[in-house]
Amino acid sequence: MQLFYNPDINETTTQFSFEKEESKHIVKVLRKSVGDTLHITNGYGWLFTAEVAIPNINKCVVTVISKSQQPKRNYNLHLAVAPTKMNDRYEWFLEKATEIGIDSITPIICDHSERKVIKPERFEKILQSAMKQSLSCDMPKLKEAISFKDFISQEFTGDLFIAHCEETDRKLLKQQLKPKQNITILIGPEGDFSTNEIDLALNNKFIPVTLGETRLRTETAAIVACHSVAFINE
Repeated sequence: MQLFYNPDINETTTQFSFEKEESKHIVKVLRKSVGDTLHITNGYGWLFTAEVAIPNINKCVVTVISKSQQPKRNYNLHLAVAPTKMNDRYEWFLEKATEIGIDSITPIICDHSERKVIKPERFEKILQSAMKQSLSCDMPKLKEAISFKDFISQEFTGDLFIAHCEETDRKLLKQQLKPKQNITILIGPEGDFSTNEIDLALNNKFIPVTLGETRLRTETAAIVACHSVAFINE
């Protein structure tokens, strides 16, 4: 099955048209014609089955013939991850986390962050592509980049963790995780969180954790954390 994405379709939609780029792909590349079936999601858990009504390369019109709400995961994972110096490493994290299963992502700007500006439009496209490739109907929510201090001052629910590399009393993340929970995990930049940031997180009830014996890159640590949560919920 090939999955298409259209954020404007909803459970009341009966007919709609794709934009030019997607229409060209459907008609010229996939050679879809009248009556052919397409599978579409809006990224909010809905899977739509539609038939091509007008196979125009500039405006492909389809008619919805069925719809279903896909089952939700039994947990909610929010990763707050500092942008990496090399942008492609953060993009790799976004792609793989979407494939594994994640609900929301916040880029956090930390004391040791070397990159303080991101391109959300590029990140959104990567999330869309990864969602379609993995045949998921839920697209992770990419939240606005925010400073660590502002992020940590928010109200949180569920289990809270901060993964850092300082040689202090830390728990092994996989031993702290429980299934069917709301989980927030903080992952720092290449230079790790500052001592002040770690203290601030602990004062806000975040549990300090380690992801294993080896020191991991930011994007690797984020993927390990994401997979650990998915694994404990299988």
